[in-house]
Amino acid sequence: MSALASFLGLSRWGRHERAGFTLYGTAVAAAREPYLYTTIGVPDTLDGRFDLVGLHAFLLIRRLQRESGPGAAPDAALAQAVFDAMFSDMDINLRELGVGDMTVGKRVRAMWEAFHGRSAAYAAAMAETGQAPLAAALARNIWRGESPPEGAAETLARLVRAQDAYLADQQSGALARGEARFLPAEAACQ
Repeated sequence: MSALASFLGLSRWGRHERAGFTLYGTAVAAAREPYLYTTIGVPDTLDGRFDLVGLHAFLLIRRLQRESGPGAAPDAALAQAVFDAMFSDMDINLRELGVGDMTVGKRVRAMWEAFHGRSAAYAAAMAETGQAPLAAALARNIWRGESPPEGAAETLARLVRAQDAYLADQQSGALARGEARFLPAEAACQ
């Protein structure tokens, strides 16, 4: 068991919390792929990393909130567990960075609001046809007012759509056990 899992009391958690923590870890691993930063040009900063972790967590939560396959139902409790794991991790990371106890709550709340805003923007853009709305939402949120490298937002939009489709094909039972897979970033961008 990892130190973070032990610190969070993972051994006392129920099945949703354990699976949510594991799924969140999978999203973090996907968001840390060097290809995203070195080739696509996502800013390799605290904000850039937060945005990619949030993007991958959004995709996972989106998958958990919709039905997939015959007899499957959305798993709102598991989606909530992924969200809770993400913001428990954000709290711990802020404390490790030396943010004072009096400020951590405000910062986590700001991150929570940013995550919800971005999730709403991405969901709306994904409901549109074509890549342009999603690429625009990604450019606005990932590069935060800076111009992304040429073609980067469009490439990231392809990755998001590919990851979304890949997650949609994964069995609900596997996800409930905390088993999720993301495509390697380079393959998802093709």
